[in-house]
Amino acid sequence: MTATTPQRRWSDPAAIVGVGIYPHGRHPGVSARAMAVHAINQALTDAGITWPEIDFAAGGSFMTGEEPDSLVGELGLTGIQFMNVRNACATGATALWSASSAIRTGVAELALVVGYDKHPRGAFNLPSTQFGIGDWYGKQGMMLTPQFFAMKTQRYMYDHGISDASLAKVAAKAYRNGAITPSAFRRTPMTEEAIAASRPISPPLTQYMFCSPDEGAVALIVASQRKAADLTDKPVFVRGVDMRTRPLGSFNVFSTSLPLNDEPAATTFAARGAFAAAGLEPTDVDIAQLQDGEAGAEIMGMAETGLCADGDQEKLIHDAETEITGAIPVNTDGGMIAHGEPVGANGLRQVREVVVQMREEAGERQMPRRPSVGLTQVYGAPGVAACTVLSDSAS
Repeated sequence: MTATTPQRRWSDPAAIVGVGIYPHGRHPGVSARAMAVHAINQALTDAGITWPEIDFAAGGSFMTGEEPDSLVGELGLTGIQFMNVRNACATGATALWSASSAIRTGVAELALVVGYDKHPRGAFNLPSTQFGIGDWYGKQGMMLTPQFFAMKTQRYMYDHGISDASLAKVAAKAYRNGAITPSAFRRTPMTEEAIAASRPISPPLTQYMFCSPDEGAVALIVASQRKAADLTDKPVFVRGVDMRTRPLGSFNVFSTSLPLNDEPAATTFAARGAFAAAGLEPTDVDIAQLQDGEAGAEIMGMAETGLCADGDQEKLIHDAETEITGAIPVNTDGGMIAHGEPVGANGLRQVREVVVQMREEAGERQMPRRPSVGLTQVYGAPGVAACTVLSDSAS
């Protein structure tokens, strides 16, 4: 299957019946394991089950250096099948794909998905050799990611008529939504003017248009349709998940040169695959949680996932259509700008937000109309993307 080949439609999708989260931020003295166990126990309680009932698990952490399956030492030694996942920003979505596949193929009836991380302060600055690039790349300072995202954003804005004001509006929305989300790291609203006037990091992006690597955990309980019917009257179905790596000619983080041609990003193919698996279209989406490591990523992600055409973001943003009360709410919990980025947990946080919105349990940030179809999207180094399509019905 090539990058342009969509998935077949999924049959008998798994259902999410429980969610748990350890608030994102900085937690001195709290280990990554403790955060993960907290989120897992919360998800088990939410689903109304106990750990021994789980018969498959998948989990991931990008930076802790731990094997997630070692969590069974604290949860209970039940002999469970446990798959360790490490797939950059797609770690959480890959773990969800693994658990959903185990349900769909009859390997399990109840599965756990967990993602967690505890990052040091400061921007990501990993060894270049970890990504198949020579030491020279890191020594030139090219492993610091903000400059890449700024270059991609700047070029996209120029090509499609996106204004600097839209970047500030996206970030201000994130802080407003984060202020009413208990799990968020940054919970103080900021004005567009203050964001635009904050310290420039990599033009056109300023300090408060970026997220911050931090700490946190998220867990989900996934069930077969038969089991879900016994546990909840509000199941949220995983209709499709797809992950794709960068195609030739796309512009990616840690690129050593600019491509001569401009090919679609990995996100575009992941979104197409997820929608094909779900048997749905971008026009069906009521709520989206998009990668927003910086404000430009959210803008580009809207078009890369098919939610709008290139350039249409300008009007949608200025008409408040991406707000909680808008036609297509994006990052209703404040996204990464408000939550920060514990890589292993980030994709699952997005899924959790769609779940609580569909269950009408989002509190102050609850959408005025209950969403029926949701989309999540993540993108990470060196060019891996994942998208998930969720809905309140199995077909």
